[in-house]
Amino acid sequence: MSAQVYFHLNLKIHEGKSDAFRKIADEMTALTKKEPGALGYEWYLSADGTSCRLVETYADQAAVMAHVTGTAVRDWLPQLLQVSSITAFGVYGDPGAEAGASLTAAGAEVFQQIAGIVR
Repeated sequence: MSAQVYFHLNLKIHEGKSDAFRKIADEMTALTKKEPGALGYEWYLSADGTSCRLVETYADQAAVMAHVTGTAVRDWLPQLLQVSSITAFGVYGDPGAEAGASLTAAGAEVFQQIAGIVR
């Protein structure tokens, strides 16, 4: 089984908040890029600009913990939630007990891997 952990968030951008949303996404990306074990942090905007998908990839449980306790989440997630709403949040893989508790408290559904390959 893979040690990697993936997050998929669906976000609904509040009306008139697109510019603020993009600035926050840029700042969160810059901060996450510096985190150890953050392998991917990708924002995808819908054609009409009203929703976004954030796809995150972490090397292992330590990388997940570094992210959920890091500056991007601690300082910038509250700002992101002022301009958007999370409509779905899935965590794929084992984030570890402490990070998993934090993520489920934030509304994430955690899915454990039962089969598959990662290359």
